[in-house]
Amino acid sequence: MLDSGRYILDREVAAFESEFAAYLGIAGAVGVASGTDALELALRALDVGSGDAVFTVSHTAVATVAAIERAGATPVLLDVDEDTFTLDPGRLEDALRLPIDLGDARPRAVVVVHLYGHPADMPAIVEVARRAGLLVVEDCAQAHGARLGGRPVGTFGDASSFSFYPTKNLGALGDGGLVVSDDPGVARRVRELREYGWRERYVSATPGFNSRLDELQAAILRVKLRHLDAGNERRRVVAARYDQLLRRTSVRRPGVAAGVEHAFHQYVIRAERQNDLMAHLRARGIGTAIHYPVPVHRQPAYAGRVPVSYDLRVTDRHVDEIVSLPMFPGLTDADVDRIAEAIVDWDRIPAVRADVT
Repeated sequence: MLDSGRYILDREVAAFESEFAAYLGIAGAVGVASGTDALELALRALDVGSGDAVFTVSHTAVATVAAIERAGATPVLLDVDEDTFTLDPGRLEDALRLPIDLGDARPRAVVVVHLYGHPADMPAIVEVARRAGLLVVEDCAQAHGARLGGRPVGTFGDASSFSFYPTKNLGALGDGGLVVSDDPGVARRVRELREYGWRERYVSATPGFNSRLDELQAAILRVKLRHLDAGNERRRVVAARYDQLLRRTSVRRPGVAAGVEHAFHQYVIRAERQNDLMAHLRARGIGTAIHYPVPVHRQPAYAGRVPVSYDLRVTDRHVDEIVSLPMFPGLTDADVDRIAEAIVDWDRIPAVRADVT
């Protein structure tokens, strides 16, 4: 690729777009500069923007909501399912059935986040959305290769976005993203928008901007795509080992719905003494994280400004319990055993509660 002298939107990008579309079994894929751009461009390509309300979850990376606002639309935050951390279809139905103050915005679309690599309940969500005349966009940033009923995520909605940030299941050596759709008009629109609205070079047919996947990242992603399924399978093996070893503890292991092939971007447990557990593991040289410590509806940039659909009790409870354990294909069985044994040891330590007088 370096010897070719062609570094932007050339044969490597075109080949990766074709190969990823074939991997999903979908008509079109368009490489862009980041996962956030991909979601924004997917919405713009569907003509979602000013005056439109877009439903999504509060328990997600803030990039989801930022992309909705960058498209000019109004995000409306919903609660998640207790076990899968993904959009609760019942909460979407409630939001459409019961009055919410959306200002001047009208319900137009739903962005479904496949969080931690677990597919959301797409058949139920699509059914609710279609009855209400909503467009469906999938945020697949953490779910490369995840499947529901044998069908890959990213193939249920009107358009879908992927991120290739280096930590993703399919990661580049920098930023990168992709929009996919079976609608050729959506793909064509994204191709225009990602490069200044050009239909011919240097002539903008519509307003656009610069969001291009570069050739080097595409070349790397083409190689890594061949190993995605094997990497996901190893993640599932690691998750199964965690499940087995943590059965004898009080922590709650991640749920997996029927018919789901979880991509396990993260392995997220729930513990009543969240901070205590993380400190215990840190003292033993085991890194953990919270994805995500502050839900969007509580963040200073959004609190009181972005509409919320009634209560978000599941989201609010989850953030005080969730702990992401180490999860990547290179983890050995011995690594998993050591992490699990440290949690077993922690679980034997009684909670210390100060008397309140």
